[in-house]
Amino acid sequence: MSDDFIFTSESVTKGHPDKLCDQVSDGIVDRFLMQDPNSSIVAECAVSSGVMFISAHFASMAKLDIPEVARGVIRDIGYSKDVFDADACTVMTSFMDHTASDYRPLNLKEMDDSDIDRVVAKHQVTVFGYACDQTPALMPLPIWHANLLVKKLDSPQLRKTLPYLLPDGKSQVGIEYQNREPKRVHSITLVASQTEESAADSERLRKDLIEHLVGPAFKNETFQPDDMTQIFINPEGPLIGGGPAVHSGLTGRKTGIDTYGEFARHSGAGLSGKDPMRIDRIGAYAARYAAKNVVAAGLARKCEVTLSYSIGSARPVSLRVRTFDTGVIDDQKLSERLVDIYDFRVAAIIRDLELQTRPSAETGFYQKLAVYGHMGRVDLNVPWEDTTKADALK
Repeated sequence: MSDDFIFTSESVTKGHPDKLCDQVSDGIVDRFLMQDPNSSIVAECAVSSGVMFISAHFASMAKLDIPEVARGVIRDIGYSKDVFDADACTVMTSFMDHTASDYRPLNLKEMDDSDIDRVVAKHQVTVFGYACDQTPALMPLPIWHANLLVKKLDSPQLRKTLPYLLPDGKSQVGIEYQNREPKRVHSITLVASQTEESAADSERLRKDLIEHLVGPAFKNETFQPDDMTQIFINPEGPLIGGGPAVHSGLTGRKTGIDTYGEFARHSGAGLSGKDPMRIDRIGAYAARYAAKNVVAAGLARKCEVTLSYSIGSARPVSLRVRTFDTGVIDDQKLSERLVDIYDFRVAAIIRDLELQTRPSAETGFYQKLAVYGHMGRVDLNVPWEDTTKADALK
């Protein structure tokens, strides 16, 4: 593989239909856990013009109006009524209540080591965690910048400045690498939806987004767009309305955006809509936690942690570390250190990261992760972004 290349990553706004579905699914997870931290819940969502379908399997003491949760998420995103009306859209549901047969409360604080060993994975999965020194958050630069742009595109301040914008949008950032190191911002692509009545022409839209979005988003970044950076604004023409009125959406479709922008490997399993007992979700968090602390400790400039779980096993059947020739110690020795420092058993991950009790009635938790990525979220102070284990790894 060439050491000189251009790598692009994309991100999407809250109003993108796929991300709408992720937010609804994780909003349901949040509300189950708020009422009953022992809830087992898997929620999936699909959306098209005027119609949303929700499938939920759960075992819980919680009682909630799932369609109203969905309507609340739609309302908060702020679509215009002709794009997606939270009150008038059809919400179809398929629910399976497994409480009578499958409800298993866990008192993690009182569980001893043998109890932890008896909580096993119910799904087989291989998950990946990655970290590198390209950004202060130890994330790959392309997805970091792509997420910064859509956060700004979603901001109430920008909507107030440019009132013709609507919630559906996306970004793509290309970074030029030389000798495998980021050197410059090669390209920026933005797609923004607009109201039909007051849509800006292409020249005005370009001027507005460069001035009020691109400039502020890159203001404090090490890498800035330069005179050679290619900037594309709605390259296929105006996007009027956007959202489910224009294209459909599905939970778990944006796994690259949720993780590392395709710069590093990730599991094929989606993250949103799953409770903390789902190892395909929390294992990805644990792997990121380990990889980030390896890089934060100065033991490697880039690190990938691979965890493989089999059904019926409490701990991973395989743990592998790769530092891509940037490590200061052997990868196998680094794997051994991770095993000494971290407990990768299912119940231990839930306990140590406090994943059952993170959602609060005021702010929720998992729904916030459903947009702008689950990894690198230093803005949310999520536990797997903590680097306090770096000293122990040294």
